[in-house]
Amino acid sequence: MAELLFIIALIAGAAFMRHAKKEVRRAARQALKPSTPPNRSKPVSPANAFNEKAAREALEKPVLRGSAYVVDGDTIVIQKTQIRLFGVDAPEMNHPYGKKAKWALVRLCKGQSIRAEVTDVDSHGRTVARCYLPDGRDLSAEMVKQGLAIDWPKFSGGLYQSMEVPDIRKKLWLADARQKGRMHVWKQFEVKQNERSGCD
Repeated sequence: MAELLFIIALIAGAAFMRHAKKEVRRAARQALKPSTPPNRSKPVSPANAFNEKAAREALEKPVLRGSAYVVDGDTIVIQKTQIRLFGVDAPEMNHPYGKKAKWALVRLCKGQSIRAEVTDVDSHGRTVARCYLPDGRDLSAEMVKQGLAIDWPKFSGGLYQSMEVPDIRKKLWLADARQKGRMHVWKQFEVKQNERSGCD
């Protein structure tokens, strides 16, 4: 028992001495620093100037983690933040395959802690993020592979294009029309939907 106490005392003493040496070195470095403040009259070079845009981007790109509430096939909510899945487009809830896309995403997210790496904010004010399952799978990629979302090259750079199932753009023709800026196709579809619901 006495030997054990002696060994513990030696270890504690060595740790204390190491810490004390570090403190002495730090104090010596501080003493060697010039006491006069640096000359502030020199203009700051453009390379070292404060870049507000870069600073804002760095501050506004957090990583969110938690369970996800699924809004539709490409939108979830984590920690009260509405998140649009990065780089893909899924059908709206009132469009063909919209409900199927939502429930596929529900199945992927159910009981999982999702990691959302924020990349941007879209034109609707939604946070855009690359979202991952605990096993590392990308939710955007999983939705494309299931044929319930399509790659949006304008935002993804074509990252998910090779994962698209054959003829998916014919199946998800409204999402394809949106990407091509053919919003009149949407309007025509919505008019028909309204006419049908008015007849009921």
